[in-house]
Amino acid sequence: MKKIEAIVRHHKLDEIKAALVEQGFHGMTVTEVRGFGRQKGQRETYRGAEYTVDFIPKLKIEVAVSSEDADKVIETIVGAAKTGSIGDGKIFVYDLDNAVRIRTGESGGSAL
Repeated sequence: MKKIEAIVRHHKLDEIKAALVEQGFHGMTVTEVRGFGRQKGQRETYRGAEYTVDFIPKLKIEVAVSSEDADKVIETIVGAAKTGSIGDGKIFVYDLDNAVRIRTGESGGSAL
């Protein structure tokens, strides 16, 4: 099993969700996060004063899937999230040792 974390732009969430559901992947967790990479923050103006926002607001989408489905999920997220501009985000893939469905006690791949 794999856990896929994608850090993406806010306005891409609906497209990513729709693309994943269309491919048959229905579960995800979404968290609001802040950070920076090559974007290095952004300049904004408020009441005539210019200031730098060091940490850009993003969304972190987490999806747990079977190892066989990981590449398909990654391709789907990249296809839906890509704008071609700096700040599109990153995807991280982790090995997932186990998962347990609390309601039934199922574990492993059947819990996904």
